[in-house]
Amino acid sequence: MRILVIGGVAGGASVAARARRLDEKSEVIMFEKGPNVSFSNCCLPFHLSGIIEDSDSLVLMDPHEFATKYNIEARVNQEVIAIHPDKKTIKVKNLETGEVYEEKYDKLALSPGANALMPESIEGTNGDNVFIVKNVVDIKKLQGYIVEKDVKEVAVVGGGFIGVEVCENLMKAGKKVHLIQSNNQIMSPLDFDMAQILHKELYDHGCDLHLEERISAIKTGQVILESGKQVKADAVVMAIGVTPETKLAKECGIEIGETGGILVNHNYQTNYPDIYAVGDAIEVTHKLTNEKTRLAMAGPAQRQARAAADHMFGRLHNNKGIIGSCCIHLFDLNIASTGLNVKDCERLGINYDIAYTIPGDKVGLMPKANPLFFKLIYEVPTGKILGAQGVGKGAVDKRVDTIATMISMNGTLEDLKELELCYSPYYGTAKDVVNHTALVALNVMHNEFKQVRVDEVRELVQKDAFIIDVREKHEWDKGHVVNAKHIAMSEFRQRLSEIPKDRPVYIYCRSSQRSYNVVRALQTLGYDKVYNIAGSFLGICTYEYYLDQVTDRKKIVTDYNFS
Repeated sequence: MRILVIGGVAGGASVAARARRLDEKSEVIMFEKGPNVSFSNCCLPFHLSGIIEDSDSLVLMDPHEFATKYNIEARVNQEVIAIHPDKKTIKVKNLETGEVYEEKYDKLALSPGANALMPESIEGTNGDNVFIVKNVVDIKKLQGYIVEKDVKEVAVVGGGFIGVEVCENLMKAGKKVHLIQSNNQIMSPLDFDMAQILHKELYDHGCDLHLEERISAIKTGQVILESGKQVKADAVVMAIGVTPETKLAKECGIEIGETGGILVNHNYQTNYPDIYAVGDAIEVTHKLTNEKTRLAMAGPAQRQARAAADHMFGRLHNNKGIIGSCCIHLFDLNIASTGLNVKDCERLGINYDIAYTIPGDKVGLMPKANPLFFKLIYEVPTGKILGAQGVGKGAVDKRVDTIATMISMNGTLEDLKELELCYSPYYGTAKDVVNHTALVALNVMHNEFKQVRVDEVRELVQKDAFIIDVREKHEWDKGHVVNAKHIAMSEFRQRLSEIPKDRPVYIYCRSSQRSYNVVRALQTLGYDKVYNIAGSFLGICTYEYYLDQVTDRKKIVTDYNFS
C-alpha cells in the first residue's frame, strides 16, 4: 500500500509512524512545505526565555532520521498544491527548485494544521515588526529580531495559550510586555472567577494587561487600540487565534463542516473514503454536548492520527469525542481545565451548579504546601460531572486529569466521592482535593446547606447584608470584608444572640471550611437563612484584587490577605 501524508508534526508524523508500525512493507511518504517535518510546536514559546536555549533542539526528527530509523520518506520544502481524488494523485511543488510533479496514493492523510489569524482590518499586520508563533522558523525570526533590534517592549495580542505563554517567556527574558485581549478575561476555557487569579498573577509580575481592548493599527514603535490608547511596542506578536487550513480540501471537493473545519467521520475519513484528515484542520464532536467544534491540541491530534492509520489497515476506532482538557503554566501558577465551564452550561441551558473549594494541595505541615483553587461543575439533579478548573502552585493537572477521566467514563459526584487515590503528605491530603470538592458538591445538591459565590459578595456588601467573619482575631486584624461582623468560630456558641434568625446571614472564614462548620451548627440550632461564602476570604481577595488595582472602584475588604 502507498500512503501519502500531507503535513507533519503531531498529526501527520503520527499517521506515518503508526502506519509503519502496522506494516513494514507499505510505502509511506510525508510532504511538508516548511523545512521541518517534526518539531515541538508546544515548546516554541520557551525558546524566548532561554528555557530551551537552542532553537534547533525544537526540531525532533529530520528526514534522514525518518528514513534510517522508520523507513519513512519525509520530503521537506515541498508543497502539495492540488489533490485529484478521481485519479488518486496529488500535485507537489518543490519550493527549492520550482519543479512540479505528481504522486499516486492508495491512502492519503491530510494534516495541514491551522493558520494564525491576521485580520486585514488591522493596519500594519504585514510589518517587519509583526510576528506569529506557529513553527520553528517563526520563533527563530522573532527571537532574532528581538536580539538584533535590542527590543525592550513587546505587545502580545491575544490572551489564549500561545499569547499567555509568549507573554510569560518574554517577561522572563526581561522584556516589558503589554498583553492585549479583546474579552474581559484571558484563557477562555476558564470562568471569569478563576481567570481573575491569572489576572492577579500577571499584574503582580509587572505585565501591562489590557482587557476588553482591540488593536486598530500597528505602527513603528507602538500599537494603537480602538479605544484610542497608544501602547509602546518595539515588536508585536499576533496570537488572536487560528483558522483551519482547508484550501486544498475545498479545492478538491472535500466537505467542510459547520465550524469551518474538514468534515470527517468517526474513523477520520473525509467524504472520499481513501482520504483521511486529522489535527487542527478538522471538525470534531464534543462528548458532553454533541456539538461540532474544533480543538487545536497535540494530544487529540496524535490520537486521531493513530485512529486514521489504524483504519487504513482495517482496524476500527471507538470515537468518544473530545472534552477539551488543557493546562498551562504562568509564573508561579499551574492552571488546568476540562469539560464544560459555566459559560458553556448557561449557553446550552444545562441545569448545573458548582462547588468551589480552596483546600491545601498537600498536608499543611509539609514544605511548599499551598492552597489549590478548585471549581467543579456538575449537572443537577443527576450529579453528572461536567467540568473542572484548577489554579495553584501544586499538582493542579493531576486533579483536573482525574476529573477528565471521570467525565470520559460518565462519572458522577458519588463516583468521585468514593474514588480511591494515592496519598502521601508529600503529594496530597488523605481526603484529596477532588474527593473534598465532590463532598461539598453533594451537600449543595442535596440542600444540606446553602452557599453564595465569590462573585456575589460585592453586591451583598453594597446591600449591607449581614456578613459574619468566623476567623480568629489575629486573622481579622490583617484584613476583612468591610461591613462584616467578627464572631470567631471559637466564640459563636456564646454569642448566638448577636446572630439574627429573621434575615439572611452570610458566613466566611479563610477558605470556607470553618464557616461551613459554623453554618451546619447554626442550622441545627434553628437558623434557616444561613449561607456559606464559597471560597471565603481567600477567594474574595483573589477575585477582587485585580480589578481593584486597575479601576477606581471602592474596595470591599479593609486589606487583602493571600496567605
